[in-house]
Amino acid sequence: MASNDVNYPNPNGTTIKDAVTKGPIVDNIKSEASRTGQELKDLRYSASSPSTTTATGQPLTYYHSLLYSLLSWEQPRATALSYATVVTLIFAARYLPLLRWFFKFLYVILGFTTAAELGGRLVWSEGIASSFRPRKYYTLPQETWEGVLADLEQFFDFVLLEFQRVLFAENIVHTVAAFLSAFSAYWLIKWLPLWGLTLIAVNIAYMGPLVYINNREVIDAHIENAQGVINSQANQLKGLAEEQTAHATGLMKQYVDDYSAKAQEYMGHRRSASPEMAKVASPLVKQEPAPEPTVKVSDFPEAPKEEPVAEVAEVAQTAAAEQIPTREPLLAA
Repeated sequence: MASNDVNYPNPNGTTIKDAVTKGPIVDNIKSEASRTGQELKDLRYSASSPSTTTATGQPLTYYHSLLYSLLSWEQPRATALSYATVVTLIFAARYLPLLRWFFKFLYVILGFTTAAELGGRLVWSEGIASSFRPRKYYTLPQETWEGVLADLEQFFDFVLLEFQRVLFAENIVHTVAAFLSAFSAYWLIKWLPLWGLTLIAVNIAYMGPLVYINNREVIDAHIENAQGVINSQANQLKGLAEEQTAHATGLMKQYVDDYSAKAQEYMGHRRSASPEMAKVASPLVKQEPAPEPTVKVSDFPEAPKEEPVAEVAEVAQTAAAEQIPTREPLLAA
């Protein structure tokens, strides 16, 4: 009865099944899905090593061409699909308990396998899970491992090359953009969580090239004007620095010449002096004039020029008389 209702024709001559599976909306969805699949294949085939090299002559990896094709929107459907996938994963990691779901799925599968195996052995004496065991366990072929390791090698080389090209200013625009990104991330990480900062970075990585492609002429004109202003300022600063350097060099040369002349003059005076004079010579000390004495020689009486003879004789007789002892009178018996 239900099948008859599904196949029952509508007044316009189409069935409900045809309206659902063959309508214009379904045809449009199928067409877009087919184009998206084709663009994904083209994107994969475009992953080849580019002909350009680095400033040091090293070849680039195929990740350079792959990411360029992806972020430049050469394949718009494939780029939009990758953008939606990345954003969905970010929100899923933020709001969904993916780790808990993984462990839940794991214990459900293992529990079902355990119950089936034990139940089969109890009822039929043969385990159900073991009966589905393959003859040979699945392993990764060596070619797969080699391909994965080659992809990892190319990816790490891509990261290292791009970091060094930005660090050593192979393209000054990329270096300035990296500096602004790192500076903004340093301040935004204080207020934003990691998933929010990652979401902003993904939006800039995908939408930045799209905005540039749609406004290429205006952006290139502004970049050219900015480079002209920067070059003019750099030349002005360079000229000012050269002028200051020349002035400082001239002053230094003048000082050196003056000191050299004074040193030569001093050495000439030292050579002209004799050794005896060098020994006797003493450092000159500035002497102050001695003050005049308050007492003059004329204030004292003039000393006698002749010796007093008579007075000397009298003094000698007096001294002799004093030296003669006086005798005491003898007592009578």
